[in-house]
Amino acid sequence: MEFSELIKTATVESVLLSCVGLPAVKGTLCITSHHLLLSSCPGGDAQPGTVELWLLIRNVDAVEKRVQNLGWYQPPWTNGSPQDTRLAGSSGTITLRCKDLKVLQLEIPGMEECLNIASSIEALSSVDSVMMMYPFFYRPQSLKLEEGWHLFPLEQYFQQIASQTNQWRLTDVNKDFTTCPTYPPAVIVPAAVDDDALRKAARFRQGGRFPVLSYYHPKNGTAMLRSSQPLTGPNRKRCREDEKLLGTVLDEGERGFIIDTRSAQAAKQARMTGGGTEPKSSYPQWRRLHRPLERGRPLQESFIKLVEACNDTSINMDRWLSRLESCRWLSHVKAALSTACLAAQCMDREEASVLVHGTEGTDTTLLVTALAQVILDPSCRTLVGFQGLLEREWIEAGHPFHLRCARSAYSHARLKQEAPLFLLFLDCVWQLSRQFPFSLEFSERLLLTLFDNAYASAYGTFLCNNEKERCLCKVKEKTHSLWAWLNQPGEKKKYLNPLYSHNALVIWPSVEPQSIQLWQGLFFRWIRSSQYLDEAWAEIQRLVEGNDAPVKESAGNRLSRSLSDPAAQTEDKR
Repeated sequence: MEFSELIKTATVESVLLSCVGLPAVKGTLCITSHHLLLSSCPGGDAQPGTVELWLLIRNVDAVEKRVQNLGWYQPPWTNGSPQDTRLAGSSGTITLRCKDLKVLQLEIPGMEECLNIASSIEALSSVDSVMMMYPFFYRPQSLKLEEGWHLFPLEQYFQQIASQTNQWRLTDVNKDFTTCPTYPPAVIVPAAVDDDALRKAARFRQGGRFPVLSYYHPKNGTAMLRSSQPLTGPNRKRCREDEKLLGTVLDEGERGFIIDTRSAQAAKQARMTGGGTEPKSSYPQWRRLHRPLERGRPLQESFIKLVEACNDTSINMDRWLSRLESCRWLSHVKAALSTACLAAQCMDREEASVLVHGTEGTDTTLLVTALAQVILDPSCRTLVGFQGLLEREWIEAGHPFHLRCARSAYSHARLKQEAPLFLLFLDCVWQLSRQFPFSLEFSERLLLTLFDNAYASAYGTFLCNNEKERCLCKVKEKTHSLWAWLNQPGEKKKYLNPLYSHNALVIWPSVEPQSIQLWQGLFFRWIRSSQYLDEAWAEIQRLVEGNDAPVKESAGNRLSRSLSDPAAQTEDKR
C-alpha cells in the first residue's frame, strides 16, 4: 500500500483553523502520509508563512464533516446540458476530535475539497499496520536509533534483588516466546523452581502467564507476584508444578494473599468456561481476596461519558455533578487506588507476600502491581525509576497498548478491545502527586506526555501489544525510544517537580471519596487556559533554583501549608 493512494487532495488554500481558546488562523492546509499541516498566510511577499498546526494524523480519533452554502450554476461557455452543472459558493467544515482530547475545526472552501480532505484523514488515521506508522519513518537528528532501548534491563533490576536475597533467579525460559507469547524473554522466578516446572505451570495459566516476580520488598523480604487466572475449569483441575511454584514463595507457617481483580461471581463464572481460581485445598497457605476492577467496555464507556460531560460547557452545577457521578470515572480511580493500597498493606504491614491476577493478567493486574510499587518504593517515584517501572510492569509485561489505545474518547467506531487502563493508572499517579506534592520527582507534564504518546506517538515505545510483536516488527532496531528523548538534558528538566524532596517512607494515599479529585490538567487541558497555573509553577521553579536556601524552604513550606490547609493562603497574606 502506498500512502499516496489514500490522499485524495494534498493541498488546499484559504483554510480557517479554529480551536477553543485560541484565535482562528487562515492558511494553507497540507496532508502528508503522517501529518496534517497548516501554514498561515504570510504578511507580505518577503515574510514566510508560520506553521500553525503540525498534527500527527494517528492522533485523530474522529472526523466529522458538514457541507454548507450549496448552489448550482452553469458556466456561460456550456451548452446547457445537465452534465455541465457545477457547484458554486460551496464550503465545508471538518471537526477533528483527537485522541489527546483536543478538538480542532477546519473551514475549507469547496465541497469537493472538504470531502476529499475528510476522506484522506479518515483513511490515513485508520492505517492499522504497525510498520506503516510514523515511528518507523521518524528520524530526529538529535537521537540515535539504539539510544534508550536498553536503559532499564531486567538484569539490572534482578541484580538489585540478588544483592538482598538468593531466593529468586532470572530465567530465559521464554527466550523464544514459546512458553508465554506475552511475556518478555527473561523473567524472575523462585530459585527453587526449574524451567521444566515453569513450562508445566505455564500450561495451567491462561495465555501461559505463570506467576513471576513483580516486586521484592526489601524492608521485610515479602514479594509481589503477578500471573493470569489458573485453568482449573469446572472439574477443578490441579497442577502440582503451579502449586509448588507458589508454595516455594512462602516459608512454613507463612501466609500469602491472592488479590483477584474480578468479583467472586465473575471468577466463579470463569470456572465454567475453563478458567477459575486457586482452590484452598491446593493452595492452603494462600488466602484469596476479591477486589473487582472494571476493564474493557465499561471502563471505555466511563471515559467517553466523562469527556462528553467535560466538553459540555452549557450545563449547570447540578447537571455537571450528576453527569460526573453517572460516568463513574472517579469510582474507578478510587477502586484502583484502594486495591493497590491493599496489596501494599499486605506486604508492608501484614508482612505477607501477594499474588495479583484477574483473567488474562495484562490489564487490571498490571494496574495494581505498578501502583503498589509507586506507593511502596521511593525509587519508583523518581523520574528514571518511574520510567523503569513503566518499562517493566506495562510494556515488557505485555499490556496490549495497540489494542487498548486504538481509539480514545471520541471515536464513532464500534468498540472492540479499547480500554483506558493506562490512563487510569496515570490518573491514580496524579492523585498520589496531588496528595504528596513533594514525594514524586516528576511533574504532571510527564503524565500528560505519557498519555499522549500511548495513543499517538513519533516513538516506538508504546507500539504493539507485547515483546514478541515488537521483536517481529523490529521496533527496537527501526524506531526511536521515547525514553531517549525524555532523558535528554534539555528535555528532562521540563518534567521535573521543582518541589521534590526524597521521601523514603511508604506514601499511603487517602481513598476517601472526598480525597479523589478530577484530573483537570488532563480532562480540561484544551477547554480551559492553564496560563496562570503555568506562570505559578514557573515562579516556583525560579524560587527553588535560586541559591537562597531560606527562600526555597519558605516557598516550599508555604505551598505545603496551602495544599493541606486553604486557610493558610489567607494567613500568608496577613
